Amino acid sequence: MLDPSPAHSARLSPRTIGIAAAVVTVLVWTSFILIARASSDPARGGTLSPFDIAFCRIVGASLILLPWGAWLSYRDRERGVVGQSSLLGVSPLSWRVTAQVGFFGGLLYAMVAYNGFVYAPAAHASVLLPGSLPLWTALLAALILHDRITLTRALGLGLIVLGDLLVGGLSLLRAFEGGEVWKGDLLFMAGAMSWATYSVLARRHHLDAVRATIAITAFAFVTYVPVYSVLVLGGFVPGRVFSAPLRELLFQAMFQGWGSVVVSGITFTQMIRYFGPVRSTMITALVPGLSALGAVLLLGEPLYWNLAAGLVLVTLGILFGVRAAAPNTNKTIADKELSTRARG
Repeated sequence: MLDPSPAHSARLSPRTIGIAAAVVTVLVWTSFILIARASSDPARGGTLSPFDIAFCRIVGASLILLPWGAWLSYRDRERGVVGQSSLLGVSPLSWRVTAQVGFFGGLLYAMVAYNGFVYAPAAHASVLLPGSLPLWTALLAALILHDRITLTRALGLGLIVLGDLLVGGLSLLRAFEGGEVWKGDLLFMAGAMSWATYSVLARRHHLDAVRATIAITAFAFVTYVPVYSVLVLGGFVPGRVFSAPLRELLFQAMFQGWGSVVVSGITFTQMIRYFGPVRSTMITALVPGLSALGAVLLLGEPLYWNLAAGLVLVTLGILFGVRAAAPNTNKTIADKELSTRARG
């Protein structure tokens, strides 16, 4: 007999939480592409460099996540849990796991993605950043987690490769004519591979969404913020993070840090816990189309034939992958919930 108590009725099912996390992730990722391009493109009047924006992203997220991580680490110590914190107690994960997920999900991704927007338009990012994510995730999941790539999924991945080649391949050919868009395209592909690596590692270690997001932020803060501050203040590298208008810095810290890291970091990892890494990235099929449409309507970017064709191919490839991904069994979901309770 079902428990009719209010507490039981109000409890959200894993499926509801997974779907809600997917919706939030899609919205934030779409906004990320448009805002990052508008902020990083010198032709649009952006005053901050990609490294300045990465600084704001990390510092903004750290204002929320590092105290949270310190509290979780303190609670673990009170419970007698040994080896579950690192980086002076601000990361609630061990040093080995923190370094692994932090390098790919917290540091490398921000470095390559923001620099990509300097060279390539948002429409290219729409295809190559979220669009190639399922490709890298499927390949890495097969290699590390031994996930099986079915025939239908392989077809979807093939469509993604064709779409990426239509966009990135043509820009690479124009490199001989003096163009620089290809640099951004390669950086976007590297960013997708970096985030895919993080998502697969999160699944491999059965990481809780909150703890994983705190860990990648803590690693980025400790390794990047002090070094970049010294380089900028010492005049070794150009940067306006300490001289730009406060309103611009606050906006970047709030959106890039609170929105792109805290909110979408937790919701994306929540999707991984419920759907698995491959299906989670497949669910983001709306991001390429929405961000490309936003680039045309809001940023005034042209949508050339190869971009449109690449967008269609990538979206179809993602949808094929969604069809091929079998839903998780109730036993798998229950196992993940038990694992999360044991950690938290």
